Amino acid sequence: MRTIDLSKSSLRELNEDLHRQDSGANEASWEVLNPRGAHAIAVGVDAPISVDVKGSVGYYCAGMNKQAAITVHGSAGPGVAENMMSGKVIIKGDASQYAGATGRGGMLVIEGNASSRCGISMKGIDIVVNGNIGHMSAFMAQSGHLVVCGDAGDALGDSIYEAKLFVRGKVKSLGADCIEKEMRPEHHETLTKLLKDAGLSNVKSSEFKRYGSARKLYNFNIDNADAY
Repeated sequence: MRTIDLSKSSLRELNEDLHRQDSGANEASWEVLNPRGAHAIAVGVDAPISVDVKGSVGYYCAGMNKQAAITVHGSAGPGVAENMMSGKVIIKGDASQYAGATGRGGMLVIEGNASSRCGISMKGIDIVVNGNIGHMSAFMAQSGHLVVCGDAGDALGDSIYEAKLFVRGKVKSLGADCIEKEMRPEHHETLTKLLKDAGLSNVKSSEFKRYGSARKLYNFNIDNADAY
């Protein structure tokens, strides 16, 4: 395992070393010590490596991640895993606002709570939150899945496109064009797999409700003209 201590090495040196890795990298396991809330740790990694960050991080950790498995042993500031493409990012603590924003693929697991705008404009990423999420989460969410084992704040799924939302607890309010939908067998199957992949196989899909688009906001219909 390669160990980088950010009390002795610079953040730029760390990210440059991570960017040098590729599919044939010999150094497959990395450990980052003393992150001390630094911003942009492990951003833009594009290699099938694992990175363990031993502490909390600031803005945009694991942004644009591709292939890598990144675990933060602490909490994360705004924009964790923003525009993630593939791989897996695990936050052992809480995540601040817009976690997983615009993510196109891979899985983001937040073992604590997530703040406002979790999954905003998500485009294929799968996000699993073991706790609660804040207001305006999944705003304009286009595709992918957002799984919430706790409660959801105001305006969940506002202006949502085709992403699928699963909430186990209470939803304070739904946003424009977001409605509760039937949980069919294929949704239980998908949700069960997502929970298993997130290390939550003990949680049952039957405890969740599904939410998605009513398809009235972005499909023009003269009968709905007053809603535009």
